[in-house]
Amino acid sequence: MSRITTRELTYAALFTALIAGGAFVSIPIGSVPFTLQVLFVLLAGMLLGPRLAALSVLAYLALGLIAPVYAGGTSGLGVLFGPTGGYLWGFVPAALVTGAVCAPGQTSLVRFVGAGLLGLVPIYALGVVWLVAQLHIGAGAALVTGVAPFVWLDLLKAVAAGLAAHSLVSLPLGLPAPQRGR
Repeated sequence: MSRITTRELTYAALFTALIAGGAFVSIPIGSVPFTLQVLFVLLAGMLLGPRLAALSVLAYLALGLIAPVYAGGTSGLGVLFGPTGGYLWGFVPAALVTGAVCAPGQTSLVRFVGAGLLGLVPIYALGVVWLVAQLHIGAGAALVTGVAPFVWLDLLKAVAAGLAAHSLVSLPLGLPAPQRGR
């Protein structure tokens, strides 16, 4: 296992901050608010790769235990293990999946957008299962409550993340994921 460089750690910390900032754009829609967190989680996977993106998300989840960085300025174990907790935990595999699909050196727009779309799957899967368990509702009701209001917006976020990643990899920023293949 390779060591994390200072530059990589800085990029991971930057994405932790971006995910936290995305949580402050919060519009309540039923039990689960609309935020920009998903956009930054997917973008982290695309630009940092699976390992650093997951580290970034785990740092965000840990930070939320002590600081109000979850959606709506909330924090604590109650949020992490409450009705929206499944979506938050789903960010970790989403970052891993998105980062893994964006193979080293692969910088095509189709690959980035596809990775973003696949990254939504674990977020919704864990979110729905968690809602069923937390709210004691059926899977159909959880889909109506926790997926239907958000799916089109999240599809747009996945495409936006893909477009942003495609644009950013062409810049000389030294981003970890595009350089993994070199």
